[in-house]
Amino acid sequence: MILTVTPNPSLDRTYEVFALTRGEVIRADTERTDPGGKGVNVSRAVAAAGRRTVAVLPLGGAPGALVADLLDAQGIEVAPVGISGATRSNIALAESDGVLTKINAPGPELSASEQELLLDTVREQSRDADWIACCGSLPRGLSPSWYADVVTRAHAGGARIALDTSGQALVEALRARPDVVKPNAEELAQAVGRPLTTVGDALKAAEELRGLGARAVLASLGADGQLLVEDTGAWFGSARVDAVRSNVGAGDASLAGFLIAGGSGPEALASAVAHGAAAVQLPGSVMPAPADLRPAAVTVTADLPLERELTEHLS
Repeated sequence: MILTVTPNPSLDRTYEVFALTRGEVIRADTERTDPGGKGVNVSRAVAAAGRRTVAVLPLGGAPGALVADLLDAQGIEVAPVGISGATRSNIALAESDGVLTKINAPGPELSASEQELLLDTVREQSRDADWIACCGSLPRGLSPSWYADVVTRAHAGGARIALDTSGQALVEALRARPDVVKPNAEELAQAVGRPLTTVGDALKAAEELRGLGARAVLASLGADGQLLVEDTGAWFGSARVDAVRSNVGAGDASLAGFLIAGGSGPEALASAVAHGAAAVQLPGSVMPAPADLRPAAVTVTADLPLERELTEHLS
């Protein structure tokens, strides 16, 4: 079972439009409403693969009730933590050329009692978990060290932790030695405080995160591929993608694929790449099912293309 923890979930509305013109009335071609938040998306991808998952998340108001209903309809067990504030609503605008514009609300502020109840719920639900995936931003009220506390408690209970967050929350959590962290290229550059222009730069940055405490690093490099660095070696994976429809949740699908395949080694990286590539070819934040995967389009190698320039130079 894969347990996910999403401290700041959302109700996501995605609109597909031909193009954005500032100040104009824009008519959407399609619209979708999905339960959102990085950990929620991981659970959705795990459930789409036919595996058991439990989603721990604070929920409040009408948006929170709808998130719970949508997750239940997808066969996901929900362990809700009731809060007085309303769950945030986010908007994504997907243009026909693949450009995505997102508007993310800040979310509610959790009280001291709600924070403690969230930790207690994670502890109760983690007893049967093979992996705990802690994902996303922290809502107002939670200290940047909150994820570090979750990692410490999870390890004390014998569980493995996958962490997908950024900024100070990531830096604080590294000290607790999470089993794997999954930054994207921008988050990786931010964590080491310097630009990344090549795959070799990304490798050095990933090794630095390992030096700070991460046991493994799964770095999403966008259209360029993914990089896995762990004790037993480093691998680079990429996949052919015919057309990008929406990259919402693609990194979350990758993490789900990685954990489903065991959470270490080149086979897990191949699964991560396949899931991420499938996700970007689906509308909104739809998570890929096994029928959407194209394993034959994935390439994984230990011969890292260190000199390859990243599509976007990140600082």
